[in-house]
Amino acid sequence: MNGVIGGILPLALGIAISPIPIIAAILMLLSPKAKGTSVGFLLGWVLGIVVAVVVFTLLGSIIPASDPDASKPIAGTIQIVLGVLLLLLALKQWRSRPKGDAEPPMPKWMAAIDQLTAVKGAGLGFLLSAVNPKNLLMAVAAGVAIGTGGLNGGEATLAIVIFTVIAACSVAVPVIAYLIASAKMAGPLESLRHWLVHNNATVMAVLLLVIGVVLIGKGIGQF
Repeated sequence: MNGVIGGILPLALGIAISPIPIIAAILMLLSPKAKGTSVGFLLGWVLGIVVAVVVFTLLGSIIPASDPDASKPIAGTIQIVLGVLLLLLALKQWRSRPKGDAEPPMPKWMAAIDQLTAVKGAGLGFLLSAVNPKNLLMAVAAGVAIGTGGLNGGEATLAIVIFTVIAACSVAVPVIAYLIASAKMAGPLESLRHWLVHNNATVMAVLLLVIGVVLIGKGIGQF
């Protein structure tokens, strides 16, 4: 159990630190429909994480069980492949860094955030957590780790809950803080948004590099 939790923590942190959903949440909090849209986005974000991890946990549990001390070549191969894909994404992010003080291009859908409803915000949150390639790769890796970890139903559920709480906290914290003290949060949120926009590519490149190397190392250790 402890080994599985230790293995999924970096993956959960990888999803939590992903700047794009945090920027999206902040833009919603600074929009005219702040409360409804941001709460919808948070619910969709959490649901997407849960669905992705549960699905791949169930798929991971199908992998034939073996002696805990024996090699696990199937799980190891999956982890190595996921690690390599994360390294490729890290390289892509690094090359997309803005030069100097240039304003980095942001996704076109961000321009329409002011017009989003709570339902559309929930849909966007779900897509960013469950379908976004970077987050999906980390959810796959977490699901495989949980599904092949030899855990019983209660332990697997606890691992999924821990993963979800950590992965969702970066979106949950600003949304909850805004709901509690909206007047005081506008300035700090705008400053955080500006920093994330300019450092998005660098943050993601370093993050994906570290997690990719960790996954490859874990995968090699399964043989």
